[in-house]
Amino acid sequence: MNRITTVELKNMKERGEKIVVLTAYDALFAEIEDQAGVDVILVGDSAAMVVAGHETTHPITMDQMLYHCSSVSRAVKKALVVADMPFLSFQVSIENAVYNAGRFLKESGMQAVKLEGGVPIADTVRRLVDLGIPVMGHLGLTPQSIHRFGSYEVRARDEVEALQLKKDAQTLEEAGAFSIVLEKIPRKLAAEVTKSLKIPTIGIGSGPECDGQVLVNYDMLGLYDKFKPRFVRRYLEMAKSVSQAVQKYCGDIRSGKFPSDKESY
Repeated sequence: MNRITTVELKNMKERGEKIVVLTAYDALFAEIEDQAGVDVILVGDSAAMVVAGHETTHPITMDQMLYHCSSVSRAVKKALVVADMPFLSFQVSIENAVYNAGRFLKESGMQAVKLEGGVPIADTVRRLVDLGIPVMGHLGLTPQSIHRFGSYEVRARDEVEALQLKKDAQTLEEAGAFSIVLEKIPRKLAAEVTKSLKIPTIGIGSGPECDGQVLVNYDMLGLYDKFKPRFVRRYLEMAKSVSQAVQKYCGDIRSGKFPSDKESY
């Protein structure tokens, strides 16, 4: 089984093949997703929200991300595994970013890292790539900037922000990024950016013209119901199914139906 690489993702764009990206935070889901055919598994800093229960992605630490990444990498055999660099792990200095990005590859088996931002982090991206650390970019709605944005609304609707996003995308490509996530930007803009780049774009709430799509696995499985964005398609309603199963489990124990003779030694 050949491993998906950053080079293969670019080849997929050239062939017109869509790229499938999904998050995972533990070995169980990572193995299932890998065997099901996902191309890229992203260990997102969204773990702060969907796993740890925080309101934003800010609180998650490097050590916590390394734990999740190690769990995922041990289970994946084919997909490219990418680590989200958490808040303040790359913004302080280029040296700090190099050290933290290197830890993801060295200590947790990741094959690439993802950084939020455009022109301001171009030198950091360039340095990481020069050192052999593949970088995925992230533009549009960048969750680590939520306090500056003030909401999770669509970004780059006005001309000024749209022009800046185009510049950011070109700058990231020139700095050596192998792909760019475009989150919650207008479909037309995402199409223009995708067409202008040689590297693939991965959309989330940015329309079907992107070279690939990404969702949080807990969202698409219907496990995380605190946040229901328009761009999420739910393929299961697991929260309801799990709740029903747990209620039945509680009832069987309290009524004496579990365990049965066959379930006892």
